[in-house]
Amino acid sequence: MGYTVVYLCLIALIPLSTLVLKTAGMGWARFWQVVASPRVVATYELSIGASLTGALINSIFGMLVAWTLVRYRFFGRSIVDALVDLPFALPTSVAGITLTAVYSANGWIGRLLAPAGIKVAFTPLGVIVALTFIGLPFVVRTVQPVLQELEPELEEAAATLGASRLQTFRRVIGPVLLPALLTGFALAFARALGEYGSVVFISGNMPMRTEVAPLLIMTELEQFDYQAATAIALVLLLMSFVMLFLINLLQRWRARRHAV
Repeated sequence: MGYTVVYLCLIALIPLSTLVLKTAGMGWARFWQVVASPRVVATYELSIGASLTGALINSIFGMLVAWTLVRYRFFGRSIVDALVDLPFALPTSVAGITLTAVYSANGWIGRLLAPAGIKVAFTPLGVIVALTFIGLPFVVRTVQPVLQELEPELEEAAATLGASRLQTFRRVIGPVLLPALLTGFALAFARALGEYGSVVFISGNMPMRTEVAPLLIMTELEQFDYQAATAIALVLLLMSFVMLFLINLLQRWRARRHAV
């Protein structure tokens, strides 16, 4: 326990407390002036909205990917399973350059979407694409072990008793998967909220349009305005904590209800 507490203090608690202390030195008036400015609020809206959208998309398709990898045997399954971890291993800057090249107007996918009037690169949609890309493994790797432990006999028993596929999923599979899905959603959201490398290239970094909060933090640091940077970072930190806290409360409530 002692080693664990010391390790957590050195790695997490002390750096986070330094962030709070640095922000406290600027005063409430200056803090509110920074975090409530129109440009900063626009970055919060884009970061939170794109992170939530990407996490929701990953919750749906991540569950489908995990289900396919667990329940089906097909040629190249091991390759697909390894590709899921690619966003973990790939440097975020490389991911950003690759996504920009693919989804730009002259890219492989971008040129197919252009005739339909859909522009991905250098738009908020591009930010969502990048955040969805980096968040997928969190959902898949969280749901996959739960599916592996879920016995197919339970589904067969439900079908034998006359349950439809929808009823089987809602009454048998859903309650078991929900805590893992919530955990994966929270991890994907928290990861996307602080993402910088993969977004900076595909977003175009246009203030009030495609500028995300982590990029604005880097901009403030480059201008040596450390207090403004820490103030913006503190708000992002509080958002992540609130999100994770709410997810944990929901998981505990579901666990108690399921136990009853």
